[in-house]
Amino acid sequence: MNTFKIKKVNNSVSIKAFHQLPFEIYKNDENWVPHPKQDVESVFDMKKNKYFKHGKCERWILMNEENKIIGRIAAFINEKKAYTFNQSTGGIGFFECINNQAAANLLFDTGKKWLEKEGMEAMDGPVNFGENNKYWGLLLENFEFPTYYGQNYNPSYYLSLFENYGFQVYYYQLINYRKIKDPFPEKYRLKAETILNDPQFHIETIKVVQLKKYAEDFRTIYNSAWVTHDNFKSMSSDLAFSLFNKMKRVIDEPLICFAYHKTKPVAFCILIPDLNPIFKRLNGNLNLFGKLQFLWYKKFLKLTRINGVAIGVTPEFQKKGIEAAIFLDLATRLQNNNDVYKDIVVTWVGDFNPKMQYIFEDIGFGVVSKMATYRKLFDPDVVFERSPIIMK
Repeated sequence: MNTFKIKKVNNSVSIKAFHQLPFEIYKNDENWVPHPKQDVESVFDMKKNKYFKHGKCERWILMNEENKIIGRIAAFINEKKAYTFNQSTGGIGFFECINNQAAANLLFDTGKKWLEKEGMEAMDGPVNFGENNKYWGLLLENFEFPTYYGQNYNPSYYLSLFENYGFQVYYYQLINYRKIKDPFPEKYRLKAETILNDPQFHIETIKVVQLKKYAEDFRTIYNSAWVTHDNFKSMSSDLAFSLFNKMKRVIDEPLICFAYHKTKPVAFCILIPDLNPIFKRLNGNLNLFGKLQFLWYKKFLKLTRINGVAIGVTPEFQKKGIEAAIFLDLATRLQNNNDVYKDIVVTWVGDFNPKMQYIFEDIGFGVVSKMATYRKLFDPDVVFERSPIIMK
């Protein structure tokens, strides 16, 4: 009989154990790239994570009878979104566990009981106590395809651990890929060129010295483009600037583009260099020495892949070829720049957003991998429903 002990993470010893476990789980997996522990720890730091202003979280580690750590989990509530679903819904994330269903069940039960005490009726996972561009989803296939910075990675057996517990797929996350030199479909190349040749439109790349200006342009487009989405919450100027400021160390100016009609911002495309080849060499530590190594590798290591973080177009300019124009402009500039970058990976598109997925497919992207966000309903008599499809 298994004898497991669950412990709250609340001191330096348990924090260290929380971060050390993945190195044991993945010690023989060459495809795994550790997240910088400082980045992960900032999620749980009330001074660094603004989600604590409207949410709360807790985390635990699991020990076996020999007092060896064998699992970990975090649970959290984002009060801005928890009550906008059919069920009041919290989240679990940062799950790691040995291949043992009883151990996984105890971790899931711990998160569930905490969320139930906080009034939740369901939990999503694996998700993040923060934006969904990091630490979000369970990898389902193509484990050999190199992960991008911030992407969750997991052993294939996690799928059984989740589904045996009763989690069901709430939505799939599609990861899209294309080579920069791949030709654009003729129909969309012509639409893109029409936009690029129209003097009322222009595309410009970000300037870090004007970060606040571009953050505000981003916010304007975001609040217009996503207003029809379920659970939409308007983005504040402070949050927009915070997001851009957090990206500052990884920004390569030619990769972040804004499209303007006359002087009005109407579209953005945010891409960053894929930093995982660097983080694989840092062994998950961005201490002072790690930061110096990071700067050295960033300067001298040839990064060939780009991660697409987000793209948005205001409703009045959708279906007019703006997205194609942005990508054609980007590809042309990059091809004329010594072919530094070779590939683009779009971090993920939810299958609840088929319109966005069609856009990427139309301009030559293909699905290279798939992840999933799961949901567990606490009341077994409640009918499970997939994430609603965005129709507009």
